[in-house]
Amino acid sequence: MAGLVLLHEDAHLLAVAKPPGRIVIPGRTAGERSLREELEAAHGRLWVVHRLDRGTSGVLLFARSAEAHRTLNLAFDAGEPEKRYLAIVRGTPPDDVRVDVALARGRKGKVRPARPGEAGAKPSATRFRRLETLPAPALGGPYALVEALPETGRTHQIRVHLLALGAPLALDPDYGEEGPLRGAGGREWLGRTPLHAERLALRHPATGLRLELRAPLPDDLEAALAMLRSGGRDPS
Repeated sequence: MAGLVLLHEDAHLLAVAKPPGRIVIPGRTAGERSLREELEAAHGRLWVVHRLDRGTSGVLLFARSAEAHRTLNLAFDAGEPEKRYLAIVRGTPPDDVRVDVALARGRKGKVRPARPGEAGAKPSATRFRRLETLPAPALGGPYALVEALPETGRTHQIRVHLLALGAPLALDPDYGEEGPLRGAGGREWLGRTPLHAERLALRHPATGLRLELRAPLPDDLEAALAMLRSGGRDPS
């Protein structure tokens, strides 16, 4: 399991730090092994509790029994787990803002802000806090490092809410700039959506005790931040 960091393991749960570029469940690409398949080969039967997009890194949780899976599904459906994401965005979003924008299904697997009164729209809310402003004048900045605290768990919620806020992810082929993110010298620093599931806190399905899982910021996001902190120039 090269590149996979185990964050937690017991008889009921398994959590890893998902690397960017990996799919959680089998997809449409022939021969591409999913994380669930890889982990099941080493740890036995697993149940998917939640998913992260291919480009997103961070805390990923699996259940190790059908009972734990049922309990966790109810908790996630009720919005009980606390999630914290970190994102690199374009622009200067407010210091602290709550985006309450219902989402609707769009084309080709995308979602979009729902029209007022639209049938099938799903209430969705995310609180954002700007952690750091990254002027990056050499790249026509500014950029920012943002904390995202989703209150609901809709598909692509954070990405679409950032777009609605006017501060889209620094690169996002589905909802913004195609990318990659390059420094002023032309070097490629980032080729995936800069979104990281940094923390997941929840009640353990068997003990009821609070369990907090954290995944450190991966090297590619650290390197991109260093470049932006250097004003967009390649750090020496």
